[in-house]
Amino acid sequence: MEDGRETAAMREQKRKDRQIDRWCHTIDDTEALENTDSDIGLCGWILVIFSILLTLLTLPLSIWMCIKIVKEYERAIIFRLGRILRGGAKGPGLFFILPCTDSFINVDMRTITFDIPPQEVLTKDSVTVSVDGVVYYRVQNATLAVANITNADAATRLLAQTTLRNVLGTKNLAEILSDREEIAHSMQSTLDDATDDWGIKVERVEIKDVKLPQQLQRAMAAEAEATREARAKVIAAEGEMNASRALKEASLVIAESPSALQLRYLQTLNTIAAEKNSTIIFPLPIDMMQSFMKH
Repeated sequence: MEDGRETAAMREQKRKDRQIDRWCHTIDDTEALENTDSDIGLCGWILVIFSILLTLLTLPLSIWMCIKIVKEYERAIIFRLGRILRGGAKGPGLFFILPCTDSFINVDMRTITFDIPPQEVLTKDSVTVSVDGVVYYRVQNATLAVANITNADAATRLLAQTTLRNVLGTKNLAEILSDREEIAHSMQSTLDDATDDWGIKVERVEIKDVKLPQQLQRAMAAEAEATREARAKVIAAEGEMNASRALKEASLVIAESPSALQLRYLQTLNTIAAEKNSTIIFPLPIDMMQSFMKH
């Protein structure tokens, strides 16, 4: 038990170390991307100065081209002569660009959800199932999401489909049906690690539905029905056994006291009278009937 706890603690520590390494790597990549505007060269600085002079000469008309607004849930990545401007993402609110040398891209920072299309998966025990799910993710680093990948949304969708097939391929059918939370957590960790270089944070993964083949459904239903019938027969047999034991004990008590049989007879008559029944049963000894049959 102690070895299991130590192993779990070691895995958790390794996971934290990998997460710290990813953060450091992400920070280094972001700083490297953001500190490139100083390399625009002499011609670049000449163009920037010319753009500033042109803006000043065309005031106040140029002010409408220089001031931009981004919403609370957006960030703007500014490119100056094709290079990311120092300081990283801008916003929310107002920011200033040069009309001739600068361009910008808005990045939505809100959580995005998408459905994973049903995937035909062959499980570890050679059963074909159709599984779909849903993924929740958001852009954590707008600079990496723009500079490191062409389309972060499409890439995350495709990666989620392949990850779903890869994770479910290592599980058998019983684990898929019973351990959905563990499978979802494993998918989330795998996707989060893979999309970290794209500035994407996978917040949650859920398995929606597991569809079994019709033949397998009928076989499982027949197995469950047979199990219920067997359990019902066992319960009925146990009830009969308990009833027989009770009857045996009652017969022993009546045999010890002959008057108990007469009291039981009177109790039976009382029960019949309470139900407003006109039928009255009189018990006759068998010995008396045999004497009549002899005559």
